[in-house]
Amino acid sequence: MGAILLGCLVGFLAGEILASALVTIATNLTHFPGGFTALSVSSAPPWWSNALGLVGLWCGFASAIYFAAVRGRLAALAHQWRPRPGDAIYVLVGVGCQFGVDLIYYPFHFKKLNGPVTHLFGAAHGATFVLLVVMTTFLAPVFEEWFFRGVIFRTLDEGLVGVSPRAATAIAVAASAVLFALAHGEPLQFAGLALFGVVLALVIHRTRRLVPSVITHVSFNAVAMVGLIVQRSGH
Repeated sequence: MGAILLGCLVGFLAGEILASALVTIATNLTHFPGGFTALSVSSAPPWWSNALGLVGLWCGFASAIYFAAVRGRLAALAHQWRPRPGDAIYVLVGVGCQFGVDLIYYPFHFKKLNGPVTHLFGAAHGATFVLLVVMTTFLAPVFEEWFFRGVIFRTLDEGLVGVSPRAATAIAVAASAVLFALAHGEPLQFAGLALFGVVLALVIHRTRRLVPSVITHVSFNAVAMVGLIVQRSGH
């Protein structure tokens, strides 16, 4: 268990480093005004910066997933990628979670709550906007669910010793949810992401497959994307 969790940490850090390296190279090739320093503080960086950042991070996730399977001997869940007709219900779960999080935040009237969305899509238009929508709505959930739930949650849930199975599951749910929220690096969104992480962990614990949690995650992100598209079309 310790080796797998360490591998996840190394994979995450390696992904961040690779993302920074790819963005730095692209910054130099495109002669971005102000260089990497200006790009890093931009509230709406160019689309290629966000796309390369995601690709680099996902490479880190993939390396950790591979390490867990090969070196950590974390066996794949049976039929973890096999969809079932009943999985459609998780579309409603994801949509409900998005609206639930919105309701929790609504009384506080945070002005910068949409900051991450602006950062990702502010400078994207046309085909580049569509590319980022596909990456964040469909591809990101696959990598994140495989990494946070398929590896980290399962490692803790199945590997903790000296505690009851129920306590191990509770610890795994809480820890994977907190790590999921922390990895996004958005303090204002931390509570909402952690709560959503709890739901995602419970989904995989209940179904013993990754498809339902991915569907939940995709529909959660899709609601935000629809809201952004509607907002843009109104301008």
